[in-house]
Amino acid sequence: MADSWKIYTECSKDQATAALVAHEEDLDWPADWVVTGMEVADHLPDDWTFEVYLDHKPKPADIKRVAALFEGKAPALIGEKLPDTDWVVESQKGVDPIRAGRFHVRTPEHAADPELVDFVIPASQAFGTGQHQTTAGCLAMLDLMKREGVSARNIADIGTGTGLLAFAALHLWPNAKATASDIDAVCAGVVADNCELNGIPQGAGSGALTMVIANGMADALLEARGPYDLFIANILAGPLVELAPEFAAAMTPGANLLLAGLLETQEPQVRQAYRALGFRLARRLVNGDWSILWLRKSRVR
Repeated sequence: MADSWKIYTECSKDQATAALVAHEEDLDWPADWVVTGMEVADHLPDDWTFEVYLDHKPKPADIKRVAALFEGKAPALIGEKLPDTDWVVESQKGVDPIRAGRFHVRTPEHAADPELVDFVIPASQAFGTGQHQTTAGCLAMLDLMKREGVSARNIADIGTGTGLLAFAALHLWPNAKATASDIDAVCAGVVADNCELNGIPQGAGSGALTMVIANGMADALLEARGPYDLFIANILAGPLVELAPEFAAAMTPGANLLLAGLLETQEPQVRQAYRALGFRLARRLVNGDWSILWLRKSRVR
């Protein structure tokens, strides 16, 4: 097993949030360097830790690269060797269950909630950086869509990660067909395992999920299975803006669009990009620093 290390620092919430945004916008960031930022404790909301996990002892150039994520003078960065274990999985084991709308999402270490719709998502590489506020917000918004009478027959979940949002959508609209995609090839196996674990049928028909690996909408199967009347994209603000024309072209007139992965400060530029394509805001939800947007596509263009 390769050595596991982390570069970490203690900093303010504002510093950590700005560094997370800088990381998201760094297109050349090493794909196997996992970045996290979180509160030190619930009673210290402005005190955060910022950590970068990597599989080798940090070199001076690595420290410099992490420091460059911070505006102005970076806080002191420390390299630390971790125990010989799967540090990505270990970093997720303490994740508390998500309760949002009618949904309860947990790792196997936690008990089910019999009063809610229960999904089990084990810790895995596809779980992302642990920013659950966007995931919980999407679950709550999907629940709201259902309660407000939205119907869906053809669902897309772009940047699916573990498949969770596609699972939730299929629970709400069990007769729909669903397509999930992600740019990371590891997600194909993760989603397949999670489908089996949660009793989600895999396949091309109604009530089943098809998984593809794709960069944005650049996949023949993803394109062929459209157009979609419910489109979910929980990714990052930059790609949400960049891919807006491709997303819009893949949706039916009057389709519902759920966008997440953007900080509240990034919301204006995202909304502007979609407004120019005929989308109008139906609802918005702010969960922590993150915006979750429900947009509707115009029926006439």
